[in-house]
Amino acid sequence: MKDEKVYTYRSLRDERQYGFFWYSGLWKVLRPILVGLTVLVLVTGICMTVWNKLYGEFAAPADPTDKGEYAFEITSGQSLNRVASNLEEAGLVRSKTVFKYYCDFAGMGQKIQVGNYTLRKDMTLKEIAERLTAGDGNPLVRNITLIPGESVEEFAAKLVNNGTLETPDRFLELCRSGEAFRDYYYIADVLSGGTAKNRKYVLEGYLAPNTYEVYTNATEEEIIRKLLSQTEAVFPEEYQEQAETLGMTMDQVLTMASMIEKEAKESDFARVSAVFHNRLKSGMMLQSDVTIHYITGVRRMNLGDADLKIQSPYNTYVNRGLPVGPICNPSPAAVKAALYPDAAMVAEKYLYFCAKEPESGELYFSRTLEEHERAVAVYAPLWQQYDQSRGISP
Repeated sequence: MKDEKVYTYRSLRDERQYGFFWYSGLWKVLRPILVGLTVLVLVTGICMTVWNKLYGEFAAPADPTDKGEYAFEITSGQSLNRVASNLEEAGLVRSKTVFKYYCDFAGMGQKIQVGNYTLRKDMTLKEIAERLTAGDGNPLVRNITLIPGESVEEFAAKLVNNGTLETPDRFLELCRSGEAFRDYYYIADVLSGGTAKNRKYVLEGYLAPNTYEVYTNATEEEIIRKLLSQTEAVFPEEYQEQAETLGMTMDQVLTMASMIEKEAKESDFARVSAVFHNRLKSGMMLQSDVTIHYITGVRRMNLGDADLKIQSPYNTYVNRGLPVGPICNPSPAAVKAALYPDAAMVAEKYLYFCAKEPESGELYFSRTLEEHERAVAVYAPLWQQYDQSRGISP
């Protein structure tokens, strides 16, 4: 009985000790977890408090209650720093620094586009950045095309019509004097050659026909430089050597090329060139109708005595040799033809050509004056009909 009591006592004691150790072990496991959770809650609370304060002070919409729309412009050449500063000054963001860092972090810093935007003060940094990188819907660049055979004045009018320029005045003045482009050696040659003062436009013939991509806010000078830079590309060293072989300057080649461009279709370029070269060699006047068209601004198939007697350095009916300068901006094909005339026609000494049916653009070539006069008698009535159909009086 005594032993049973001792056993019972010891069993109860062991059970109490076992229970104590069980709870003690569990506490040892839970205690660091609870401490960690408590710290985490405290840190999270502190961080949220700090974040809310920082967000509200620097990154939140400038005015969440303002739904009004505000104009904002980004011009060419502005850096991200400048854009961010302008946004802050306009009250569209709370901090220019935060906006800049956000754009850099999000990879948008180099994607912000020039344009005119409408922004709101309740927009987030993300919304503003996305708007500025998407653009304002207006193109940054536009394509302009100078068609072979167009004159400076025709091209200027086109630039006004398509909205590239407001007026043609500044463009035409720059083309007239050429002084702003002396850094191009071929323009410097013209300006120092003594003929510039007699030209209608110094840059006529030097604006290379092509399609160009220019910024919508490009200035007249920037547009002209874009075209002038291409002129050198279409007159390579081979052409310079050929011009020297022919005893011609680059300016003379472009002048002849401009006449070829206006006189014929491309398929006849080399043949027209042969006639011009033959007439120059023989000392004959070129008597090219297209030089009269350049003076009068009217394409008349039947030229009258008054037209032929116009006193102008461009009139090849009263002046020997080439006109004082180009009469349009020629294509590369016309430039090549001026340098490489049809060898067979040069050898056979063709000296004349005239238009057939005007709309066809076809030409009739003759070696002698008699043959040429017979061709004129055949085709002259067609020229008269053409002029009359266009309302051009004799």
